[in-house]
Amino acid sequence: MIEVFAPSSDSEDVEVEKFYEEIEKAKGYLKSQDIIIVVGDFNAKIGDERVENVVGPSGIGTVNERGSRLIKWCQINDFTITNTMYQNRPRRQWTWKNTGDRSRNNIDYILIQKRFRNAVKTSKSLPGADCDSDHIPVMCKFQIKLKKLRKPKANP
Repeated sequence: MIEVFAPSSDSEDVEVEKFYEEIEKAKGYLKSQDIIIVVGDFNAKIGDERVENVVGPSGIGTVNERGSRLIKWCQINDFTITNTMYQNRPRRQWTWKNTGDRSRNNIDYILIQKRFRNAVKTSKSLPGADCDSDHIPVMCKFQIKLKKLRKPKANP
């Protein structure tokens, strides 16, 4: 599991590119057969339009420049954004509320490799959690059955 915190929306594009390079660097430490889950605040709005197997039908809002960058990264690295795959009540979809404003956005995501997307049973935000933040925690429930690898017996 890789936890991330993206630069804010008023950061330079160079910082955003460095952010994605850091994720790639963290992925480099993992084995190819590992289940990779990337969780965190991406400060990106991905919108409500379905994009291949990356964005599901349950996104909210409109896509912004950072959202396009996140979708592009997911396409290149074969990741799915789990928050958008399941139909939830609107209250369970948004993850950030602007203080003093009524606007709500989805900028916190859980990404999982496409080959494991069928293991995800649900993904939603938990708006009632007391976490002293303007962000709402996001949870994902997945069930996976791992196969035990057996080493071949060595001949003496």
